[in-house]
Amino acid sequence: MEKEISRNRQTTEQVLLDAVRELVEESGFENVGVNAVATRAGVSKMLIYRYFGSLDGLIAAYIRQHDFWINFDEELPDRQHVGEFVKRMFRGQVALLRENYTLNRLYRWELTTDNAVIRELREKREAKGCWLVDAVSRLTGHPRKEIAVVATLINTSICYLTLLAENCEEYNGIRIQEDAGWRQLEEGIDTLIDLWLSKKIKSE
Repeated sequence: MEKEISRNRQTTEQVLLDAVRELVEESGFENVGVNAVATRAGVSKMLIYRYFGSLDGLIAAYIRQHDFWINFDEELPDRQHVGEFVKRMFRGQVALLRENYTLNRLYRWELTTDNAVIRELREKREAKGCWLVDAVSRLTGHPRKEIAVVATLINTSICYLTLLAENCEEYNGIRIQEDAGWRQLEEGIDTLIDLWLSKKIKSE
């Protein structure tokens, strides 16, 4: 009986998460409310509060389910292949943010929101990011603080440009609404990573 209840809850939670996605895709985040989500999902709005605590909790759950860094679980490479590993990570981030319109819009919402559920979400993302920075530091021998800065600049540039691309065609001559523009950016990121990895390691 407990397994049946758990299965029913998981199904209902996913139906609610799917309803968030559908509403954002159809009419934007501004029209996502408790009543609208419950109606689209075909369930009582009380289940949103019971399972997620609030609408913010439901939205945070969607982000947590799809967030690239929280869900990143690729096996770490050996030292020889760390460059390709790092390049592949950032290409994966680009692909997800360009393909998942809803996640992109909810990231924008997250930037203007600060509450307990959002802080928990950010803590999970931060924990995975720090783990990856530490891992790359061990693999390359480069200082952790150096890797943290390089990763932060690339990561935030990807986030900003994918958000900007919704309403802006071009940035510094790069067509950020087109595949060709993003291939140019990915090639540039690869070059930055190669230059960084070829940099002589200084003892701290």
